[in-house]
Amino acid sequence: MKIAWGVTGAGDKIENTIEEMENIGNKKDDLEIHVFVSKAGKEMLDIYRLTDKIKESKYFNSFSVAKSSNKPFLAGALQSGRYKGLLIAPATANTVAKISNGIGDTLLTNSAFMAMKSFIPVHIMPVDLKLGVIKTTLPDGKELKMRVREEDVNNVEKLRKTDGIDIIEEPSNLQEHVNKIIKSSPR
Repeated sequence: MKIAWGVTGAGDKIENTIEEMENIGNKKDDLEIHVFVSKAGKEMLDIYRLTDKIKESKYFNSFSVAKSSNKPFLAGALQSGRYKGLLIAPATANTVAKISNGIGDTLLTNSAFMAMKSFIPVHIMPVDLKLGVIKTTLPDGKELKMRVREEDVNNVEKLRKTDGIDIIEEPSNLQEHVNKIIKSSPR
């Protein structure tokens, strides 16, 4: 069984997300995790020096970087049933805003829409879940405080109400969501 894991440009929670995805890959011998990285995601992984960690991990079966909204052709692979589900984790406010407002102009946003149209489960882990101030760790180890705006939270709430999308609250919930994909997939 194969799932597609989409990585956006969100650096917040990325290290925990990678760790959890490796744990999932380690526990499930029959599961292939194929990694699809947005252009901004590739920049973020490079800045955090995590690109090689993902590429070289024995728990991930492939690593592809977006060249356009349809290259690689993840949308088609999802629609044809090659993948049982799509996880986008962590998801930037930009990715969440686009999906919640029907804009599919990137590899991951377009693929999310095509998956939903084909009854393929889409699970998204937004970094901006709750109104207020969050703390994140920068690549140099320093802490950064960031404001989560009302607009960002509203977009997450729109996603919660979207048929075919499930919201992942934290990296520690990724296993639960992979299990949901495995159990709920119609193919």
